Amino acid sequence: MFDKLREIISKISADYVDIRYEKMYETKIILNKREIFQLGSNSGDGFVVRVLKNGGFSWVSFTKIEDAERALKIALENAELISQNSKKKVRLAEVEVIKDTFIPSLKEDPRKIPIDEKLELLRHYNEIPLQFENIITNMQYTEVIREKYFVNSEGTEIREDLITTGIRGMLISRNGGIVQNVRVGIGGSDGFYRLRNREDEFEKKTKIVLDLLKAEPVKGGVYNVILNPDMAGVFTHEAFGHFSEADLIEDNPSMRERMKIGTKLGNEILTIVDDPTIPNQLGFYKYDDEGVRTRRTYLLRDGVLVGRLHSRRTAAEFGEPVSGHCVAEDYRYAPIVRMGNIFIEPKDKTLEELLDLLGDGLYILDAKGGQTSGENFTFGAQYGFEVKGGKIGKMVRDINISGNLYQTLKDIVAIGKDFELSEVGGCGKGQLNIRSCHGGPHILVKNVVIGGV
Repeated sequence: MFDKLREIISKISADYVDIRYEKMYETKIILNKREIFQLGSNSGDGFVVRVLKNGGFSWVSFTKIEDAERALKIALENAELISQNSKKKVRLAEVEVIKDTFIPSLKEDPRKIPIDEKLELLRHYNEIPLQFENIITNMQYTEVIREKYFVNSEGTEIREDLITTGIRGMLISRNGGIVQNVRVGIGGSDGFYRLRNREDEFEKKTKIVLDLLKAEPVKGGVYNVILNPDMAGVFTHEAFGHFSEADLIEDNPSMRERMKIGTKLGNEILTIVDDPTIPNQLGFYKYDDEGVRTRRTYLLRDGVLVGRLHSRRTAAEFGEPVSGHCVAEDYRYAPIVRMGNIFIEPKDKTLEELLDLLGDGLYILDAKGGQTSGENFTFGAQYGFEVKGGKIGKMVRDINISGNLYQTLKDIVAIGKDFELSEVGGCGKGQLNIRSCHGGPHILVKNVVIGGV
């Protein structure tokens, strides 16, 4: 395949050319309660070519190799047209030339597991909540295999596979007019084994969705709170992480000034990292879709902004190092700047010590959607507990958290020593990235606005 891709891009005269070819295989099984709503597999393949000419940068995707010459011609024409009509000329940061093949090591390759076995495992987990007559479920198994080949005019040639499996769903409980729901998810990028013997996760979420029917709505107000790793991770991803993606702030002068390297943004105990190099995690990959080797990237260190996530184009624009964070959804798209594994670095507190420091407040667990508007955010939580005198008390529900990013970064006053990354992820920025992963330790945050009754 490398020879074929090299031959394709050798036929064009430009400042830079790259081409990515992918084969993608997807298996999906969806259960609505006990009924099979969907069961099947599909596959597809295609190419994305990118051309840089005289500061104009353009891309075209296509699915048939016989269309390659036409696609290259269109990409070149578009790049020249952009160059003629844009004052801003694109440059690409220099990177090492790489020749490598990386096939991840798997504990049980999902491609070797029969689909009927996958269905039976999904049904097995689905029955755990359905033994209660006041619970209904929507559960699905997903498996996505991407076999990627990348070649550029600088000499880089990379083959890498991404294998993602997961079981996720929604448990919905009802008691009269009260309806509650929680999300459940297991999976990862290092093999089918992660889906086996996980009954405890489904039993735990079943208990929570039943307990929520007896819980009281939280009382609105301003609280000191502890966020569990999932809630802390969603805050890190949504409220902070997107502002660390260079392409989102490059054309916003006020945000570029606010997110200037060296600016003190948070409490000195706070360090935030994005690290796609952590093995066996959902957000792990070795090379991004520009052929750049990934690296651990410190974004905030001791409260000070020290880095951001880049493509080759944005790294040149900002005059900053490349980070290996330019990722495409699949063969239909050119890559954009994306997070890998983003998290707050753990510190030194146990959960019990955090509770003692909290005294009175709320312990809030597991994210449930949300949105950001500039530097302000609102997130839902699946459930929480009142805390009095450092002791966890009664469960509360219907929790919404609101705040300002920059104030919240200053109000994170203690950080746990535990660490947990999500097993199922996702980010919808521009394209879908099913491997976008978040997490971290428990954190203690002051003066959080909680919406409730």
